[in-house]
Amino acid sequence: MARMVHCKKYDKELPGLAVPPYPGAKGKEIYDTVSQQAWSEWQTHQTMLINEKHLNLASGEDRKYLQAQMDLFLNNEKFDRAEGYVPEQP
Repeated sequence: MARMVHCKKYDKELPGLAVPPYPGAKGKEIYDTVSQQAWSEWQTHQTMLINEKHLNLASGEDRKYLQAQMDLFLNNEKFDRAEGYVPEQP
């Protein structure tokens, strides 16, 4: 059975991550408070930001930007979106 967490993005109990996504305190916080669904959505959004904004992950500044955007995204605050992106309609 999947490990359940109270997801801070969706404010409900959902299956959690299998392992912390980062080492240290930040990874533990995400592991304890973010669902697999929210993390997968963040990874998709992160990829769009990296591609659209031509981010270089070797750059400390770009990594700090992504970290800040991740925090905003997972906390349901206003976060940057890829310009011109239109989500698929069901």
